Amino acid sequence: MDWNELEDACLACEKCPLCKTRTKVVIGIGNRNADIMFVGEAPGADEDKQGIPFVGAAGKHLDKFLASLGINRDDVYIANILKCRPPQNRDPLPEEQDVCIAYLREQVKLIKPKIIVCLGRIAAMRLIDPEFRITKMHGKIYKRGAFYISAVYHPSALLRDPSKNEDMYKDLKAIKKLLKEIS
Repeated sequence: MDWNELEDACLACEKCPLCKTRTKVVIGIGNRNADIMFVGEAPGADEDKQGIPFVGAAGKHLDKFLASLGINRDDVYIANILKCRPPQNRDPLPEEQDVCIAYLREQVKLIKPKIIVCLGRIAAMRLIDPEFRITKMHGKIYKRGAFYISAVYHPSALLRDPSKNEDMYKDLKAIKKLLKEIS
């Protein structure tokens, strides 16, 4: 599958009921040759309106962390497991993840990132370990095939609990260091 085929498939998708309530499909944004790919759980209200992931308050918070580490948002790729917004920003249902994960896998194949960073527990539970506990396991780095994968707090969790900001900074700093080591 190439990018055009992937985008067409996402835009035409009717595999779950979320297609009936979405405003826009949110495929992803950024450098399609990025070394780092960030993966969240699902679009929120702002993302659903604009068709771009992480553009609301949580996205602006993520941008601040990236900037503080000298990482330009345009140099990474940002996506979600789901390409459509769940109603009232509820957690994605397992069956919604099951039908949408194939699109994310295609994105990973096309981008070939060196590092995948899960934003929050839902993404980490789906991509790293179903028993993943974000408070205990954030920042740990795992090798999976051709890439490394890690999980950090979701930026929206940091807005609710700023005491976790220091952990986020340390985790992203370690990911940046790993990228330098493997590049």
